[in-house]
Amino acid sequence: MPAKGKHRRTKTGPISRGVLAAGTGGAVLALPLIGATGAHAAEQSAPAAKSAAAHSAPAAAKSAPKTYSVVSGDYLAKIAGEQKIKGGWQKLYQDNRDVVGEDPGLILPGMKLTLGAKASGSAETTPSKSAPSAAKKAAPAEKKAAPAEATSAPAAKTADSSASQESTGSGWAAPVENANVTTQYRASGASWSSGYHTGSDFQAASGTSVRSIGPGTVVSAGWSGSYGNEVVIQHSDGMYSQYAHLSSLEVSAGQTVTGGQQIGLSGTTGNSTGPHLHFEVRTGPSYGSDVDPIAYLRSHGVSI
Repeated sequence: MPAKGKHRRTKTGPISRGVLAAGTGGAVLALPLIGATGAHAAEQSAPAAKSAAAHSAPAAAKSAPKTYSVVSGDYLAKIAGEQKIKGGWQKLYQDNRDVVGEDPGLILPGMKLTLGAKASGSAETTPSKSAPSAAKKAAPAEKKAAPAEATSAPAAKTADSSASQESTGSGWAAPVENANVTTQYRASGASWSSGYHTGSDFQAASGTSVRSIGPGTVVSAGWSGSYGNEVVIQHSDGMYSQYAHLSSLEVSAGQTVTGGQQIGLSGTTGNSTGPHLHFEVRTGPSYGSDVDPIAYLRSHGVSI
């Protein structure tokens, strides 16, 4: 009797589990989808990278500072006004102090000034989110410094208030607050083309506030040869006051001013041996019509 046997199912080989594609060259394993998917992903990432580069390029160009070359007759306030510098001549001087030097009134033709050099400084000092511990450590120190700044503000306000008003309440003021006269009116000497001093010199370091002595209208404000940067103001009584050798000007021709209003900062521009304010009172707007400036101030109640 023949022995009973069992039929075994033929095992399927590894090749049969794949996908076969019939072709003239034989059976080929069809796996193109993997390559296509990778290429499609690469195409999608390329526009994103291009877009990021396009956005970053304008930002880099925008942050690049401009350079200004000083010409004859320039002064910091004039340049700051023409170039629309945010922060005025003080910001321009701060950014270019290594070029200008210690005297902001002494700038020479040919100097290269950087405009907006530190405009992005606030962005650079912003704490990074990736370093919370460093930002947290710095916070207490900043918090302690705040009260000191707050307490100094009222003092500054009081100083400004006293600078704009005289104790007489007449609306007239000395051109420089609490300053001594170093060269008197009509002092004789070969230093002056007329043979004598046509005004009174007030002691004033560069950057000292110079004020209009009384209400009036600015006749001229700008460069005036040996006087350097000067301002001339006509007052309501028809007299004129002149302020010379200024390092910067803060008024312009045609502007109305009040007594005690700051019109510029002292310096040593023009024909000057050092920082001071040359002050004149005249019967007309030009040189040669001078009168005693101290006597004029006293006639308006200013104590000097």
